Amino acid sequence: MERNPNKSVEEHPRTFRELERTTLGDIGITARLIERFEVMGIHSVLDLLRLYPRRLHDRSNITPLTDIEVGVEATVFGSVEKCELKTGRNNKKRVEVILRNGDARLRVTFFNQVWRQKELAPDTEVAMFGKVDSFGGSLQMVNPIVDVLGKAGEGKTGRIIAVYPQSAKAGLSSWDIAPAVAKALEWVGEFYEPLDEALRSPLKLGKIDRTKAFNDIHGVPSIEDHRQAERRLRFDEFLVAQIGLVARKRALQASDAGIKHQIGGPLVKEFLKNLPFEMTDDQSTAISEINQDLATAAPMHRLLQGDVGSGKTVVALAAMLTAVEGGYQSAMMAPTEVLAEQLYAVASRTIGVLKVPSPDGVLLSEQEVGVRLLTNRTKARERAAIADGLRDGTIHIVIGTHALLYGESPFTNLGVIVIDEHHRFGVEQRDVLKQRAVAGRVPDVLVMTATPIPRTAALLIYGDLDISTLKVMPSGRQPITTELLKRETVAVGAAYQRARDEVKNGHQVYVVCPLVEDSGKIEAAAATKRAEELGNTEFKGLNVGLLHGQMPSAEKEKIMNSFRSKEIDVLVATTVIEVGVDVPNATVMIIEDAQRFGLAQLHQLRGRVGRGGGASWCYLIADVTTKDAAARMEAMVETTDGFVLADRDLEIRGTGQIFGERQSGQSIDKHLRLARLPRDIKYVEFARTTAELILDSDPDLAHHRPLAEEVEDLLGDDVEYLFKS
Repeated sequence: MERNPNKSVEEHPRTFRELERTTLGDIGITARLIERFEVMGIHSVLDLLRLYPRRLHDRSNITPLTDIEVGVEATVFGSVEKCELKTGRNNKKRVEVILRNGDARLRVTFFNQVWRQKELAPDTEVAMFGKVDSFGGSLQMVNPIVDVLGKAGEGKTGRIIAVYPQSAKAGLSSWDIAPAVAKALEWVGEFYEPLDEALRSPLKLGKIDRTKAFNDIHGVPSIEDHRQAERRLRFDEFLVAQIGLVARKRALQASDAGIKHQIGGPLVKEFLKNLPFEMTDDQSTAISEINQDLATAAPMHRLLQGDVGSGKTVVALAAMLTAVEGGYQSAMMAPTEVLAEQLYAVASRTIGVLKVPSPDGVLLSEQEVGVRLLTNRTKARERAAIADGLRDGTIHIVIGTHALLYGESPFTNLGVIVIDEHHRFGVEQRDVLKQRAVAGRVPDVLVMTATPIPRTAALLIYGDLDISTLKVMPSGRQPITTELLKRETVAVGAAYQRARDEVKNGHQVYVVCPLVEDSGKIEAAAATKRAEELGNTEFKGLNVGLLHGQMPSAEKEKIMNSFRSKEIDVLVATTVIEVGVDVPNATVMIIEDAQRFGLAQLHQLRGRVGRGGGASWCYLIADVTTKDAAARMEAMVETTDGFVLADRDLEIRGTGQIFGERQSGQSIDKHLRLARLPRDIKYVEFARTTAELILDSDPDLAHHRPLAEEVEDLLGDDVEYLFKS
């Protein structure tokens, strides 16, 4: 008997992994359609079923053609009676369509859309949305939004019609997609259901299992059914990610492969006592949280996030000294040489003067804490000296860049690793550093970021990490005055005058040149030219320096040292100064073409000033032409709170760029088809609670194997080892 591809041979609930491994050809989709679906990135039955309708048309709410009014936006429905390509003055082409609904007609004109002639053949059923106007005494629409629903009389008789994302490149329209989805749903029959009714009930989804959800989101029995289905599938997207993150966090906490550090020794107390300022409550809390991690045998896996200038370095140095006090070594890795050199300068000044017992074993003999810098510019002789010092115990802390990862490992007893601006390092690089473990003891890892993470994103991307947060600024900091200025206006001249006045008063100025995407050389050339221009105009007679990413490392260090020592009055730079550069004497930041920068980047750049306790200013010179750019500029002017800006950034940009800062985040972002942040925070929180409940009763997911497969397929090798039964 020949198999009917529309029917399941084995009647059993279908898992997502099975659907992912079932091709479109396996369920009877034609070769011609398969080729077109592949252009859209749809290869499996699961891909097809997760191509959700982008909107719905409710025929009962569509304005009849007889009721539309001039000047009002309306959705109209009908079939194409006539479609013609016409040529007007200057050989400009337009497509003219007559839309018919019963006895009523509407003229629709499309300018610069010649392809509409092929799309809107006679008898094509469409829905159109646009503003109604009048031409030659008749009502018309010009360039409306069009949804092609199918050919007239092809069975689109339901009250609600689902419209799918269409692709002109693939040659696929909504009416091609809908039958294929229906065929897939028929083939699947019943979906595997990972949750019992009790787990679904808190979000009022008790009666919505996956089978009903998939059928209702595509079949749309009613608007309410569709909404409920969407809510269930949105929740599922978050749940799979949360199970992986919670399981990974629990596995780390259960491990005994770490180092049990001794907490509260005299070295850390002396360091904190010598600080020239009083620590904030947030800093004290973060140190306490880190100490709790260090005191256990489970390796620490903590994220320290703090706004620009909130004092993360002090917290990190305290953790590193705890390791040193117990006879271990510490490493701090920065993403750029400029930042590594600055961190080294801070560490040498604050902890390099502290005393520890000398390694020679002589009673009461002491030495200073050994701190060294290791970058790509470190000569072979100095590298060898650092390795010798780590071996003989005279060097305790190494601060560097990627150079810490390569070649022979200089560490003999690594206890704590601090990774600054961690999203700039790949997962592989962080893992290589952790592999510097000695005798099977995994070092404790503290990762830091000065880019505040929205709470919603933190739950979803960093749900496997413990998070410490620094929100309170050190005392004495004044808010930075931020102004948005339009280019070539009097206000811009006033901003440069302010900069000159500040230099006259003994302070310093940054000028950041426009961002040039994917071209460091062009960006460097533009910065060089701008520095020359400013030196001959606005800042004539002042010492103007230049800093960009194409400079050799030695030259960059020389320029930064000159700026720190006040030899340079105005530093013209690219975004190489974005992270970590700390010159308290700088009080003015001028960002040219600010509309080209992202919100997080603008906030980081602004954070280079306002570090000395006095008044500071940030001027955003911008030509704002887009809605998103206007929203970024408005947010910068309204607040200096990085956490508020992080939430605004998420609203403006969506999740893509924020999630892209972590490998698992990139996977999760692709996985979110229906879910959106920050809108869906309650679903994230409910998914987190549900994940914990599931793992409480079934830690290895032995009784939820298909769910374990979904987590593994989402997060890959990061979690696969967790669910081996």
